[in-house]
Amino acid sequence: MKSQKELFSLDENVHYLNCAFKAPLLKSAEAACINALIKERNPFNKSANDFFETTADVRSSFGKLINAPAANIAIIPSTSYGFSSVLLNVKGKPNGNAITIQDEFPSGYFALQRWSEDHNNELIVVKPNEDADLVGKTWNEDLLKQINEKTSVVLISSIHWMNGLRFDLEKIGQKCKEVGAIFIVDGTQSVGALSMDVKKYNIHALVCATYKWLFGPYSIGLAYISDDFESGRPIEESWMNRKNAKEFSSLVAYDENYESHAGKYNVGETSNFILMPMLLESLMQVAQWQPAKIQGYCRNLIQPLLSYLKELGVVFEPEEYFSSHLFSLRLPGDINLEKLQQNLSENKIYISVRGELLRVAVNVFNEEKDIQKLIDVIRTTLLMR
Repeated sequence: MKSQKELFSLDENVHYLNCAFKAPLLKSAEAACINALIKERNPFNKSANDFFETTADVRSSFGKLINAPAANIAIIPSTSYGFSSVLLNVKGKPNGNAITIQDEFPSGYFALQRWSEDHNNELIVVKPNEDADLVGKTWNEDLLKQINEKTSVVLISSIHWMNGLRFDLEKIGQKCKEVGAIFIVDGTQSVGALSMDVKKYNIHALVCATYKWLFGPYSIGLAYISDDFESGRPIEESWMNRKNAKEFSSLVAYDENYESHAGKYNVGETSNFILMPMLLESLMQVAQWQPAKIQGYCRNLIQPLLSYLKELGVVFEPEEYFSSHLFSLRLPGDINLEKLQQNLSENKIYISVRGELLRVAVNVFNEEKDIQKLIDVIRTTLLMR
């Protein structure tokens, strides 16, 4: 796979290494947005089908990315909405517990914290070994050990949003299945750049924001919700989620039946005539690239950076716990962080700096020169100490 930068409108003088913050807009998604805006000039041209066709295509496209039927995909406005929708329908075990990981993204943590309080379940936060340079193996092992017959629900990110550390979803999902625990995964920082299979991993619910690795617009999310929640109750009572929603002349017949499977969990006004075409265009492009090939591209792209830093004594997690599209690197302790940030800014390198850590987030729009520029800035900064 070669660089796909020509499909974006990125500034040629910028080195954008921060896709984990927000993905740049595809040219095709921009065109879809403009076309959608033009259509809004004459709303009398809309038909009932226009309210449902694009959303159906979005659900189908996302389902194919994660090995799930379109019927099990819900359109949501945010991950917090998705977590709340699922947890509203999770029962707590008597004297049970809920499990998450240290520094889980706030939306997931707070949702699980509230659920734990409401159901009198202990909230267990599994921490890494802070004294170890490499934590992937032991953190995964400790997480598995905490899951037992008392566990009601496990909510974790597929990879850690701060450092890209991968969690073994297959083993965790199997353990949850064995003990009868609900397994909820935040896939925001991996779905689109890493392969995902909700069936293989026994995931009950997968919740994703779309504006990062799926290249979608802000304010739209997607969720896989398994048939375990078929009889559940949605957060809101949208008219669009009823069986007779497409029959505009009969809406006040008040059909008590929801759309089947995950359709009842869709947020109201799912049609979103501006943003939905953008998301569909982005999902189709990601599907064409294929997440596995994106990950392979990123893996090859970052090798010069990893090689350079390993020579400086920087260590990285082994492959099974390492994400090539998103990872953090702990720079040598004597580097001048103030100078580093200044040099990054002057060289137009956009990257997340967290204390002594750099969070690198690359994608198919990045090229060798972006990685080389980062190496040059680190090398220059080290010479200034």
